[in-house]
Amino acid sequence: MSAQGSAEGTVVAIDGPSGSGKSSTARGVASARGLWYLDTGAMYRAMTWWMQHHRIDVDDAAAVAEAAGRPDITMGTDPADPTVRVDGRDVAREIRTREVTAQVSAVSAVPAVRNRLVAEQREVIARGRRRAGGIVVEGRDITTVVAPDAAVKIYLTASAAARADRRSGELGGDVGAVQADLVRRDRIDSSREDSPLTQTADALELETTGLGLDDVVAIVLELVDRAGGSGAAQTAGEGRAESSAAR
Repeated sequence: MSAQGSAEGTVVAIDGPSGSGKSSTARGVASARGLWYLDTGAMYRAMTWWMQHHRIDVDDAAAVAEAAGRPDITMGTDPADPTVRVDGRDVAREIRTREVTAQVSAVSAVPAVRNRLVAEQREVIARGRRRAGGIVVEGRDITTVVAPDAAVKIYLTASAAARADRRSGELGGDVGAVQADLVRRDRIDSSREDSPLTQTADALELETTGLGLDDVVAIVLELVDRAGGSGAAQTAGEGRAESSAAR
């Protein structure tokens, strides 16, 4: 069913490990088809930043769980400007620091954190389907937990070396150290009990090691169009509307 003229539009779900190109791909697809965009990983980063900012011991799962309901996290859904605010503060830069990256997997593994954020992610998805003709959502458990009924399911991956090259190019640092950290996060994200990173049987695995961004976006766009998700033009201003992820 076409997103245009339908009561609910297309959901494009993209999962995969860090550095596989999820964010760039998802934003490119959303921009090309006038859809909303949601970076669920940024929500977990925002939660981690808040925990650090308030001196919560992120290695203490009980303390993290107790505090998980306190921060007000607000996500922008415009792929050209996906803002992230915590308690009204713009933290888009702060959540990308090495300190947050080093601890986000630990915070993400706490069930209370995941339960809260998954519920909010589903609310944003529902609004995107109604208001923008659809939404592109990226993370680690989108196809398995957040939106298992998504029309398009992609598992984006790349070699550890390629992912490390990309991530070190974005954030700086020694490539070897970055690769070791990515492998560590892969292990944590794939082995956690609650919503582990995994590929569903109906998700297309897209290996991006030797592909450019334009090539990857083109492949996903073809899948979106086949699913009837070419999308309607957004109502003026809706792409810049912020979707609250507060309780």
